[in-house]
Amino acid sequence: MTRVLTSPLASSPTRESTSPHAYDAGLLILRIALGLTVAAHGTQKLFGWFGGGGIDGTGQFFAQSGYPAGKTMAVIAGVSETLGGAALVLGLLTPLAGAAVLGTMINALAVKWGGGFFAPEGVEYELLLVAGAAALALTGPGRIAVDRFLPALRTHRLRYGAAAVVLAVVLAGLVLLIRS
Repeated sequence: MTRVLTSPLASSPTRESTSPHAYDAGLLILRIALGLTVAAHGTQKLFGWFGGGGIDGTGQFFAQSGYPAGKTMAVIAGVSETLGGAALVLGLLTPLAGAAVLGTMINALAVKWGGGFFAPEGVEYELLLVAGAAALALTGPGRIAVDRFLPALRTHRLRYGAAAVVLAVVLAGLVLLIRS
C-alpha cells in the first residue's frame, strides 16, 4: 500500500509505503492460530482426540441438535474442520479452506444461538472463528503460503474470496434448512 505525501520542504511528492512483509506475517499468524484451533476441533469429532466425542459422540450431539443422520453430519463437520484448518495453516487453497471453516462455524453459531454472547453458553468464540475464516477467504493467505506456488492463486483476487464466502453461506444455509 503506497501513499503519496506532499512535503512542504520538497518540491516533489515523497512516497511512504507499508511493508508487505508485515501483512504477510500477520496473515501467517492468523492462519496458524485459526487453522490449528479448527483442525483440533475437527479431530475431536473424527477421532475423539483432545477429549472429543469421536464420530459416535459427535453424531449423537448432531442428532440431538436437530440434524438428520447425526453420524454423517459429524463426519462432514469433522472433515471440513480438519482439512479446512490444515489448509489454512499451509495457506493452501485459502479461499476454499476459509469457506469450509466458515460454513461449519455458521452452523455452530446457529446451534448455540440464544445463549447470549459470552461463553460458556454464548457465541463469542464461534463468532470470532466466523469472522477470521471470512477474513482469510477474502484477503487471501499472504505471501508466506503454498498458494504462492499455484498459478491460479498466486495473486489472490477479491472475487475468489467473495465467491468462496458466498458458497459457504449458501451451503451452510442449505444444511440449516434440513435441521429440524
